[in-house]
Amino acid sequence: MQPHKIIVTAALTGAVTVPTQTPHLPWKVEDLAEDAARCAEAGAAIIHIHARNQQNGAPSSDMEVYGEILKAIKARTDAVICASTGGSVRMTPAERVRVVPTWKPELASCNMGSMNFSVHPIARRFQDQDYLFPWEKEWLEGSEDAIFPNTFRSIKHFLQEMEKAGTRPEFEIYDVGHLYNLAFMVREGYVEPPLWLQFVMGVLGGIQATLYDLMHLLDTANRLFGPENYRWSVIGAGYPHQFTMCTAAIMLGGHARVGLEDNIFLRRGVFARNHELVEKIVRIAAEFEREPATPAEVRAFLGLKGLENVGF
Repeated sequence: MQPHKIIVTAALTGAVTVPTQTPHLPWKVEDLAEDAARCAEAGAAIIHIHARNQQNGAPSSDMEVYGEILKAIKARTDAVICASTGGSVRMTPAERVRVVPTWKPELASCNMGSMNFSVHPIARRFQDQDYLFPWEKEWLEGSEDAIFPNTFRSIKHFLQEMEKAGTRPEFEIYDVGHLYNLAFMVREGYVEPPLWLQFVMGVLGGIQATLYDLMHLLDTANRLFGPENYRWSVIGAGYPHQFTMCTAAIMLGGHARVGLEDNIFLRRGVFARNHELVEKIVRIAAEFEREPATPAEVRAFLGLKGLENVGF
């Protein structure tokens, strides 16, 4: 893939953003498929998905719902679908990884370390009567005492399941130690370069969204793997981090993820739709003479098995 190309990932819904936060969060199958198609038209080559309960929008590990989402998106676009195995901090590792052997996606997230993962400050923005669904308040407040578990044993199991399914791992790096965890897995033979890294920056409990921290991540990755052995993208959690950190990635030759999973604002005080976030980062990239990669280019660049070889 030419260096002027940029891989744009659209993370549509996640498991952290609650419906009360924004009127535009998609969680029903048809809404996710529509958002995926519009994001692909706007320049996203990868669509990152989580499953949600179809009655109340709560995060779900229901494989039937997951399958409906995957099939609906595949019917609307040829974009690469990256299935989340992060699920949510309330799910067990066994629940989170099931999407890989069940549906055999081309790409799936693989979180590289246990961590505190909290969004409890968001709950301060709302009164009890503001919430659309009963589960949301406890979901936000309860994250203050939540640990996102990703032990070496579970990471090994996730990688083994991905290898059997022909699914390429996308490594979610929330902190510098996660790079060292990944280097250990490379040494142990559970994964081989080139590696596809997502630097997740700005989550409360992980590395924060600053240029200093991004450069530290890159310096560490260069030492551990060599720049020829990995490709990288940036996630900036929250506003304005989504745009500041993704712009830094564009300038430094990396790639970018946007979407309502990570940030709900297009600009200060203006709620975004997923495709608008894609359009904005594509406009920013154009100012640096970088243009969106196509799904075909991404498949070749990341060595993916192709849409015809998935299980949905």
